[in-house]
Amino acid sequence: MKAGIACSAAGSSRAAASLTIPKIKLFVNRLANLFIRIIFRIPLNDTTNAFKAYRRTVIQGCEPLIAPHFNLTVEIPLKAIVRGYSWTVVPITWRNRRFGQAKLKIKEMGSRYFFICAYVWLEKYFSRGDYKHRRPS
Repeated sequence: MKAGIACSAAGSSRAAASLTIPKIKLFVNRLANLFIRIIFRIPLNDTTNAFKAYRRTVIQGCEPLIAPHFNLTVEIPLKAIVRGYSWTVVPITWRNRRFGQAKLKIKEMGSRYFFICAYVWLEKYFSRGDYKHRRPS
């Protein structure tokens, strides 16, 4: 990661993604990411993407972590952004798996993702900065 940047998130190319992701998965993914971008007022366009890198201090600063499943991939970046850590987007190219089956079940995980978003949204708007990362002077 670049010096001074605390978090890196992968941002997939819209054109490349639309060619390789099944249409229903693409629709649900874009809808979920649009929802997150709007309620958190952030420019990150692919919060649900699991390809991210964090400095150890960011992970420690995002505690307590409450997500026990895939929704951890949304909890950490949202908490890092809400708590004031610096971040950048690294462009990637994504393609659908060639072998095996995805284990993410949208019906099962949808409520868990929503719970994490609601939890971090409440922190953002009601904690009055109690968890805000203080950058060293």
